[in-house]
Amino acid sequence: MPELPEVEVVRSGLEPAVTGATVTSVEVLEPRSLRRHDGPDEDFVERLTGSRLLTPERRGKFLWIPLADSSEALVVHLGMSGQVLLRDPAAERDRLTRIVLTLDQPTHGPVRVDFVDQRIFGSMALDVLAPASDHPDQRIPSQVAHIARDPVDPFFDDELFLRRLAAKDTGIKRALLDQTLVSGIGNIYADEALWAARIHYAQPTRTLSRTKAKNLLAEVRLVLGRALAEGGTSFDSTYVNVNGASGYFSHSLNAYGQHGLPCPRCGRPIARESFMNRGSHFCPRCQRAPG
Repeated sequence: MPELPEVEVVRSGLEPAVTGATVTSVEVLEPRSLRRHDGPDEDFVERLTGSRLLTPERRGKFLWIPLADSSEALVVHLGMSGQVLLRDPAAERDRLTRIVLTLDQPTHGPVRVDFVDQRIFGSMALDVLAPASDHPDQRIPSQVAHIARDPVDPFFDDELFLRRLAAKDTGIKRALLDQTLVSGIGNIYADEALWAARIHYAQPTRTLSRTKAKNLLAEVRLVLGRALAEGGTSFDSTYVNVNGASGYFSHSLNAYGQHGLPCPRCGRPIARESFMNRGSHFCPRCQRAPG
């Protein structure tokens, strides 16, 4: 599933193409891709057609584009395999295209935005914008209101995060994946940050010292920053940017997906254990199991 770096790469790629553009037409080819929209297909098409789009925004793995002169936004969730691709209006469509938006961009002219989704777990929806609970001057979609800020958000509160983490009674990786505590960190970057901080994924949060917790948060930011710089992580054609290009952070991974290979620090083979219907990758020597 795309995580924070991948969604941010898509957001930044969309920004110059959609900001200030007017939606001239909307086609819904797969109604299931509107599962999060409160209304029928026709409602989505009618309300979005003619709207002028503002600068795309993001929180965690959620992406949205506010509509000018409106209290609504177009909310995009990539799910497991969703892609948002910029295309020439005359270009051939991918057979997995689910929704098509045709835009008139004042600077660049006509452009097409294709929402492509192999597994149809992603979605588009129109949603109302409401003031953020911690910063009332910032508006976010109601579907995103329960999502905590992510570590690269300028309004992320380190002290609040550390207090809430210390109050939890769970394993540290479960805490990192809890979107109500901190958003944007999925399985890949949780494994990478825990490896960098030398913390076992199952270590109870209550046993984590404040110094260790602060160091882990710093490592999370470093990992996310490196992934952003390298365009995100692509293992196959599922995740691509708006131009269809893959990210290459997969070549920089130290733990995730590296089971059986030597740990870059100590040389012992990276291990993989089942965790929450997925896998956790770690070094048994550098990341000692609790107890």
